[in-house]
Amino acid sequence: MISKKIFYKLNNLRCYRKYSPNHRSLSNDIWNEELTIDLKLKIEKYWKDKLCKGSFDKNNVDKKFYVLSMFPYPSGHLHMGHVRVYVIADSIARFHRMHGQNVFQPMGWDAFGLPAENAAILHGLPADKWTSSNIDHMKKQLQELGCSFDWSNELTTCDPTYYKWTQWFFLKMFQSGLVYSKEAEVNWDPVDETVLANEQVDEYGRSWRSGAIVEKKVLKQWFIKTTQFSKALFEGLNDPSLIDWRDIINLQKHWIGECDGYKFDFQLYTDNVCRTILNVWTQYPEHVPLAAFICVKPDSFVHKYYVLNHKNVYIKNPITGSKLPILVTDRVVYPEGQESRLAVPHAYSVDKELAEEHNIFHSVNQSLNLSREIICEKAKELNFGGYQVSSKLQDWLISRQRYWGTPVPIIHCTNCGAQAVPEEQLPVKLPMLDVQSAKKFKSLELVEEWIKTTCPKCGKEAKRETNTMDTFVDSSWYYMRYLDPKNISHPFDKMLANKMMPVDIYVGGKEHAVLHLYYARFFNHFLHSIGLSPCLEPFKKLLVQGMVMGQSFKNKINGTYLKEDEVIKKGKTYFSKDGDYPVIATWEKMSKSKHNGVEPKNTISEYGVDTMRLLVLSNVAPTSNRNWNSDTFPGILNWQHRLWLTIREFRTIRNNDDVQRHTIDSSLFQKEEIKLHDARNYHVKKTSSNFRKSYQLSVAISKLQGLTNILRKSSKELIKYSTEYERLLAVQIIMLTPMAPHFASALWSGFVSAPGRINHNWEQINWENDVIHQKWPQVDNDYILNLYCVVNNAVKCVLPMPKREMALLTKEAAIKLTMNQDIIKEYTSSWNIIDIGFQSYEDNDTYVFIKTDRKSVAKTKSASSKIVKNNI
Repeated sequence: MISKKIFYKLNNLRCYRKYSPNHRSLSNDIWNEELTIDLKLKIEKYWKDKLCKGSFDKNNVDKKFYVLSMFPYPSGHLHMGHVRVYVIADSIARFHRMHGQNVFQPMGWDAFGLPAENAAILHGLPADKWTSSNIDHMKKQLQELGCSFDWSNELTTCDPTYYKWTQWFFLKMFQSGLVYSKEAEVNWDPVDETVLANEQVDEYGRSWRSGAIVEKKVLKQWFIKTTQFSKALFEGLNDPSLIDWRDIINLQKHWIGECDGYKFDFQLYTDNVCRTILNVWTQYPEHVPLAAFICVKPDSFVHKYYVLNHKNVYIKNPITGSKLPILVTDRVVYPEGQESRLAVPHAYSVDKELAEEHNIFHSVNQSLNLSREIICEKAKELNFGGYQVSSKLQDWLISRQRYWGTPVPIIHCTNCGAQAVPEEQLPVKLPMLDVQSAKKFKSLELVEEWIKTTCPKCGKEAKRETNTMDTFVDSSWYYMRYLDPKNISHPFDKMLANKMMPVDIYVGGKEHAVLHLYYARFFNHFLHSIGLSPCLEPFKKLLVQGMVMGQSFKNKINGTYLKEDEVIKKGKTYFSKDGDYPVIATWEKMSKSKHNGVEPKNTISEYGVDTMRLLVLSNVAPTSNRNWNSDTFPGILNWQHRLWLTIREFRTIRNNDDVQRHTIDSSLFQKEEIKLHDARNYHVKKTSSNFRKSYQLSVAISKLQGLTNILRKSSKELIKYSTEYERLLAVQIIMLTPMAPHFASALWSGFVSAPGRINHNWEQINWENDVIHQKWPQVDNDYILNLYCVVNNAVKCVLPMPKREMALLTKEAAIKLTMNQDIIKEYTSSWNIIDIGFQSYEDNDTYVFIKTDRKSVAKTKSASSKIVKNNI
């Protein structure tokens, strides 16, 4: 065991000397060395290029497993949040690869956007050059993490070969009426000179990026009718194929809202000129042809910019062809999130009163009493709405006024209006801007030569659209392009997409679980509607990880943040060093401005890549926030040290001929082997479940630490002669591999090169292969697993059976078996069975879930849970 002195040094993180490069190959001499940072980095240098590179076989998609992690914005450096998401995803990918699946784990870059443009201007570089250099740097950092990304499918959203297809999709939506433009009141950042979404403005009315007070401005903007898919997007969240979405389902449902009404898009005219689109929501589509006027709020966009400035303002009703006046009033109740309301005098007394007060004609033409279904179908036919939607959900405003984004592929002609760029002319490439001459914010409006073009319809002089698209558009379909990023004829191979979609698991930050996930789901629903995606929902399983939090220190008097070396601790309270001001110590999202960030490269140089991977994965579930606290590090450091000692002692004892088998009683030896056999199967079962079912990787680490404790307690005789000890040690290293591939590879090399091998023909070990090419361990066929019968969330019956029998148990057989048990009959005979569920995982227990009418619970309160011998 590790000495108290060494442990004390580990605890204070001072025992590791600086690493000086050593280029010699590793040899068995390393087992005479202590596990210092020098040795760890030497191990990682040696194994770096020998680890699995994550190549995917497109010709063998029957066993596909698509692991998608949210691609990064190329800011130039990785932060610990990046490290966490990619280490989690890579550990999952490596597990499934070792389980014989054809894993697809791509990586790319969300490369457009305002931060890159601003940074490029600040440094006097073109945005493309700045972005490209950042990508090169971050790619090297990602490769240092030992992640098995498939770099052959790398993509970059600012590459014309990518955004050509973003533009192509825009045109498909434009041609189908899903894209439209209108004048709208927008949030305008006067510093960054661009439109901001509502979500990019904080509670104080300041821009998320510049901090400037946001202004209101009227601009003609491009919108995508995401609301047309509202009902499908809401109902898609009930799709049984969605696994472990947990509270994300509620977040998405809240964002979309209950689709209890219908939206209609009316053209608004001022002085007989169409100016914009007025979205009007109603629960009663049958009222559309009966409406006499439109009510709008006094502080509404329509009132401020149209009614106050023009005498003749009205909307045109496409159903009747009539002109409906607009009345500004606060005497009616407006739907949530709406500034307008249909006024139907024959249905509502307040509307009748308003009509009479303002002399608005409102006689009812009985021929206009049309059914809801007819009205909605007519509205869809005329492309002005008729789709179910909540009152609060708005269409997606995608216009941005900055340069660094995907150009909107529209040409404006004074004769023909807005015209789509012909497909054969895609991509509409961004012009290269000269930022050396003037360090000011750039817009495509400044590029006069690029703007000039000809109308594709009449051939006369015309102008290009100067808005670019919101970067969320680029990131809403990248998971499809990953499948086929070099395709120049199509956005992706449809046949391949049919086999690869949906994504099996999507890993990323919870901060993206509403907007990005909503837009990505919408995009896939659209792709499905035009026959390009085989499924409605793009992501089968969702793993949203919590943030990596750093400890911050804030002056309690003036609120300024202090560095850690600027504070002192007195008892349990912190104070500033220079004036004894009280300091608030808290855990917050890592940020340079809060002085609580941790650089991954510093952590790697101090502890090594694999130690950092284990530190990121340990202590808390992936879904929880992770406080980056050095006080927790010794647990992982000590575990690695004990694993190193375990292999060293294994090799020493296997080399020692003085250890004799007869020194231990044979019956005791056999009992110890049985314990090791049970421990191996138990830990394989539990660790596999943590990887495959719950993705509780911190618990998997705890299980493996417990397994190490068992190995460390084994006698020399067991280490020397026990078949089960050798197997247990093998599965220990194999199950460590997804999380710490370099370190596990070194441990495995020491394990397989030891003399005295016992398990020559055990099918679960390939002695000739490195550990990354080993198959994931399996539970033995004779190991007892349990069939649980759960009634109304309570276990009422447990049926033990060997794995070989459990593996053959179908859903129907399992239900029949549990329903034949007396205790289950007792619980269900007088109840209404509402639902019966079945859950089965390889190498794990099986569950039958019975849901009954709870009104009859009192009749069977005397029944108790039982463990029943399996007689099948």
